[in-house]
Amino acid sequence: MPPATGSPLPRLVPRDDAPRARDPGRRIREIEAMVADVVVETPDTVTLVLFTGGEPLEYRPGQFVTIAAHQFQPLAQLVAWLEDAKGKREPPRAYSLASEPGERDLAITVKEERYVSGETRYPPLLSPFLVRGLARGTRMVITGFTGPYILPPDPESRADHLVHLVAGSGVVPNWSILKHAVREHPRLRHTVVYSSRTWGDVIYREALARLEAEHGDRVRVVHLLTREGEPERHGPGVRRGRISAALLRELVPDPRACLVYACGPALGPRERETARARGEAPAPRFLEAALAAAQEIGVPADRVQRESWG
Repeated sequence: MPPATGSPLPRLVPRDDAPRARDPGRRIREIEAMVADVVVETPDTVTLVLFTGGEPLEYRPGQFVTIAAHQFQPLAQLVAWLEDAKGKREPPRAYSLASEPGERDLAITVKEERYVSGETRYPPLLSPFLVRGLARGTRMVITGFTGPYILPPDPESRADHLVHLVAGSGVVPNWSILKHAVREHPRLRHTVVYSSRTWGDVIYREALARLEAEHGDRVRVVHLLTREGEPERHGPGVRRGRISAALLRELVPDPRACLVYACGPALGPRERETARARGEAPAPRFLEAALAAAQEIGVPADRVQRESWG
């Protein structure tokens, strides 16, 4: 529910100057939103529940919104410094929707990025502020909705099994897709393979467990922990290690009849440049490993959707 105080938000209207979408379901618009709640998911990740005036918003599960840092006064000096250092204007940042269209509230989940000396070129700008600096009642402008990481119009005509391969905050768009598909496409089964560093880093941990308990015949969640010594103590669906073809062979009985949605960290330009300077091939990150594993077990390329960041 919206806060009881404060002036009402203006009526939401589409932007006439927005670029026309190739997808007829894509409508770009600026939306004034107010933070109605801040839900702590992990020590460095929050879900921002956004009140947008009460008007129904049309979007598709898996899409994202963008947020410009320029609108936040506490970031003004850092924005100016980064623009001077980079010699260009800071672009808006994209954040996947955690909500799905059947839910009352719009929500995004944000994981705090960190500066790592020798690895990160510039300090992160927006995510630390969204995670640490926002209070209920804060107003912002978001732009949405877009992104091709979505289900086909009738997924049940193409497959009976959706395989979600995710790592870290890559779970966010898949969480939206998963909730929507469970509600709207009852003939689909779901297998979620979720890679995290530790059990404490798992976003939506309790919500995923509840969904699996409520729909055990249709939803299976397998957690992979890469930096925890005894992951099995957290339950039978928790394993140690990284994604692999051997694991997917166990979980995907018919690779040619499933749809795969893979989202997580991927190699970025800086990593490729560093490896090239050393005369080496860059080591694959999660997304490259997940796609290679899916290909190895025989999932056709046209049945794989991917989304990444580097």
